[in-house]
Amino acid sequence: MTNLAGKTALVTGASRGIGRATALLLAKAGAQVLVHYSSSPAEADVVVAEIRKAGGRAEKVVADLSKPDGPHQLAKQARDIVGGRLDILVANAGISKAATIEDTTIEDFDRLFAVNVRAPFFLVQQLRPVMSTDSSVVLVSSLAAHASVGSLPAYAATKGAIDTLVKHFAAALGPDGIRVNAVAPGVVETDMSSFTKSDGGRDYTLGMQALKRLAQPDDIASAVAFLASDDARWITGEILRVDGGSKL
Repeated sequence: MTNLAGKTALVTGASRGIGRATALLLAKAGAQVLVHYSSSPAEADVVVAEIRKAGGRAEKVVADLSKPDGPHQLAKQARDIVGGRLDILVANAGISKAATIEDTTIEDFDRLFAVNVRAPFFLVQQLRPVMSTDSSVVLVSSLAAHASVGSLPAYAATKGAIDTLVKHFAAALGPDGIRVNAVAPGVVETDMSSFTKSDGGRDYTLGMQALKRLAQPDDIASAVAFLASDDARWITGEILRVDGGSKL
């Protein structure tokens, strides 16, 4: 079991899906977890309550990351709670939009980049002063960043941008001892991938994977926890595919 005792962590989009699984796992490993949500306070309350019931420490924090000042508001809340030290930032919050190139609107495109790229960029900027040697940033990329999967060109572009930011952040923050990596999930059985609930969607997903089952949020959370921990202390600038061998 990864040991994160005494660590502080912020997980964005932690009220459901991969973020929820990650928050629960980090807390189980001993970290104090800030559970971020944007529009589901009841779901965030459930996550916080589950962590506390198990003897862990958690607080919920709220910010709309689609707004220009959303990351700044969230960073301020995080600093107010953890003080001068944040050990782990998991920039998980993201949105998707299935649309062809022809059907993608300017509004959809801008919102995708605001939440999926602008928000993690400025969260890192705003939280860097309270991160130090042995701190870890984990961004969430996607299989879509390096393979064509459905009608997701704009979404895929945001994840390609994340892959680029990983390298730049790792180089810039490395001298301070801060590691920056990403996980790149394939299709995961969450609300965002609701098409997996249909026979056609399930068959499509399994058909492109070497491992023949649907990924669960816990599968991704375990990889995030590894990258956030001291077990990954000599890993930075990497994008870890956690996709069951998709599109090999």
